[in-house]
Amino acid sequence: MSKVDSTSSRSIFLPNKRESGKVGSTGLTRNSDIRREELETFSKNDSKVDIPDAIKDFSRIKKVADAAPAIDNTDKIARLKAQIAAGTYNVDAGDLADKIMEQEF
Repeated sequence: MSKVDSTSSRSIFLPNKRESGKVGSTGLTRNSDIRREELETFSKNDSKVDIPDAIKDFSRIKKVADAAPAIDNTDKIARLKAQIAAGTYNVDAGDLADKIMEQEF
């Protein structure tokens, strides 16, 4: 294999010869003050983000829900399972109808 010749001219992709670490002497130019102001104004206008109120409300609700203590229903579930297994669990038809109506309307 041949060694890379570092003294040859640069490729077409990197045509300018640059000294490493020196920006001022390489021919790079900085934006003028007017162009810099245009870019700042353009980026300020495009960098605004509006978050809908529904998302903000959801965030607040989630924070409250995360801060709430965990509910342990294991005793209630065990009691209901025992009642169902023994055949003593009775459904109140009026309460069930009320719950169904609440969810429908």
